[in-house]
Order: sequence, then structure tokens, then C-alpha cells
Amino acid sequence: MSKTGRYNYRRPEKGRNSPTRPERHITVRSVRRDPPDLRKLSRAIIAMALVDAEREKSEAEETAEAAAAQEDTANQKPSQDADHDA
Repeated sequence: MSKTGRYNYRRPEKGRNSPTRPERHITVRSVRRDPPDLRKLSRAIIAMALVDAEREKSEAEETAEAAAAQEDTANQKPSQDADHDA
């Protein structure tokens, strides 16, 4: 790894220079259209909004489950029964 934190792309086979997560390269090429294709744009925006909503929903469920688990452990009281047979 270099001083800037980048991995050496020329030596990925050794293993120590490979990143822990896969890199994703996204290429976007535009096509100029007058007027713009509003149907395609709206479908893309709706798809992105649905992905964001699903991610937020799953994060909310995870935090709710964690809070419920923490509340359950807090509500469990140790048994205070005295041993009367002794």
C-alpha cells in the first residue's frame, strides 16, 4: 500500500496488495436527447428511491431488534427466592 492508501494495481496476485472489498468501476455514457426521455429518468429515480427506502427499512428493523433484545435483558430480574429449607 502506498502513502496515500491506494493499492498497487500491478501486483494484485500476491494477495497483500488486494483490497478487502471488491472494487466496482461504473462507467456512464450520456446520449444527448432533446427533449430528455422523462420516462426513463423517472423510472431510474423511482428505482433509486425504492432501494433507499428498503435500506432504511432494514436498518430500522435491525435497530428495533437490537433495542428489543437490550430491553429484554434489562427486564429480566435475577431470582430472589430465598432458600427456606436450610
